[in-house]
Amino acid sequence: MRRLAFLLCRIFFRKTGNHFSGKCSHRFARMALVAVALLAAALLSTKPLFAVEPGEMLKDPVLEARARTLSKELRCMVCQNQSIDDSEAPLAHDLRVLVRERLTAGDSDPQVIDFMVARYGEFVLLKPPLSWHTAALWGLPPAILLLGVVAIVIVVGRRRSAAAAQEPVNLTAAEEKRLSELLHGKG
Repeated sequence: MRRLAFLLCRIFFRKTGNHFSGKCSHRFARMALVAVALLAAALLSTKPLFAVEPGEMLKDPVLEARARTLSKELRCMVCQNQSIDDSEAPLAHDLRVLVRERLTAGDSDPQVIDFMVARYGEFVLLKPPLSWHTAALWGLPPAILLLGVVAIVIVVGRRRSAAAAQEPVNLTAAEEKRLSELLHGKG
């Protein structure tokens, strides 16, 4: 532990630009060690938060697992980039309950997804299927990346050809004389 404290002391002094004489005060070493211990305790004592409330959960573990899987595939329309399984928004809660109601009614997973899409549109899917009206969503990112690579290749090629096309500039006799005067301090 003492070595860890002195190591922290060395790291602190190097990063702040202070001169490190080779000996770190025991008081500072103890403070650094306590700070690391408190940080580790704070990080280890946290637990992940789940948006699914205990009252929503189904008693049947198989149905609950299916509901959780489906909830991870559906988008919260309030949070937009979170699944309803991760979101704490009231609408996400309602959608989680609706998924569980459909499952307890005997719907299969595709039937639940189809019901949600019919009710809320394809936007409710976190991973929309590839179809003609989602082609831009799937095709534009690779196309933009490809255009960027092509643009970089063109710019680099033009710079190389411009550098190769430049001829060295020859100075006239008068310019060379003036340059040598400037370099040798005569002018």
